[in-house]
Amino acid sequence: MKLSDFYYDLPQELIAQDPLLKRSDSRLMVINREDGKIEHKHFTDITEYLEAGDCLVINDTKVIPARLIGEKEDTGASVEILLLKRKDDKTWETLVKPGKKAKVGTRISFGEGKLIGEVIDIVDEGNRIISFEYEGIFEEVLDELGQMPLPPYITHKLEDKNRYQTVYAKHDGSAAAPTAGLHFTDELLDEIEKKGISIARVTLHVGLGTFRPVKVDNITDHHMHSEFYVIDEEAADIINAAKNNGGKIVSVGTTSTRTLETVADETGRVKATSGWTDIFIYPGYKFKCVDRLITNFHLPESTLLMLVSAMYDREKILEAYRLAVEERYRFFSFGDAMLIL
Repeated sequence: MKLSDFYYDLPQELIAQDPLLKRSDSRLMVINREDGKIEHKHFTDITEYLEAGDCLVINDTKVIPARLIGEKEDTGASVEILLLKRKDDKTWETLVKPGKKAKVGTRISFGEGKLIGEVIDIVDEGNRIISFEYEGIFEEVLDELGQMPLPPYITHKLEDKNRYQTVYAKHDGSAAAPTAGLHFTDELLDEIEKKGISIARVTLHVGLGTFRPVKVDNITDHHMHSEFYVIDEEAADIINAAKNNGGKIVSVGTTSTRTLETVADETGRVKATSGWTDIFIYPGYKFKCVDRLITNFHLPESTLLMLVSAMYDREKILEAYRLAVEERYRFFSFGDAMLIL
């Protein structure tokens, strides 16, 4: 299967640069796999497609303000750092721009010395291991000095950084938001629970690898980045109870999907566990746990689009994307949503 099989033409003006005033005001394209029917709805209509006994699975990871702008101590040159993966209390794997000048031993000052980072190693793909020096609590220092690491296709300044955070975000660790969840409000979640639909919360910390382009022509040669996930006892019990009672597992986003499919056994049941996943889901994959998918519209030739294509049919998904372009849907992180039934 070739990379070009997942290309579609997207006008730049359809890339959503700003979140809507109200989260749930986004549009919803509903695709029925049984009859091929496509409906154009609003996100608040999602409750029409969920039934008592179903289980909605959400990713409660919290985006950290992982983008830091500092200065090299020796030259004063500007340096940008993106925190990718925590190694221990003071050490992170990072992406540094410009990277070539960030040699081992380079020291970088942030916030006039409130935070100092020293490059101690260079690892895969040129990422830098940086050890930080600071007073107090790292998360508080980061909250003061860091910025939200918006995707490269968003060029507008985000006025309220909570809008790149789901309303149920809980566990710090993501370098990017699980964007399918951005459409939910507390009121909508309450309405869903009152209808008899259970909500299970899993955690997968989204890495910036989610935006890394596929660079091989044969997609099976692509190596996925790894991300840390957690499913606790409560979430596993809720998911398995829905499965046992014949309910549908409705996954919110590709991150929840990758977590569930990593952990599920052949019967679709899951267990409480944690670890790293580099699961790569593309057409031909047989889903074990996830029955339905809520997701955003993804970049051409991305692993996210490949996962969505695996959920239904590549050609029909691309037809739906072409229709979304015609209907002027908003694309990517702050864009509209799709529900695959």
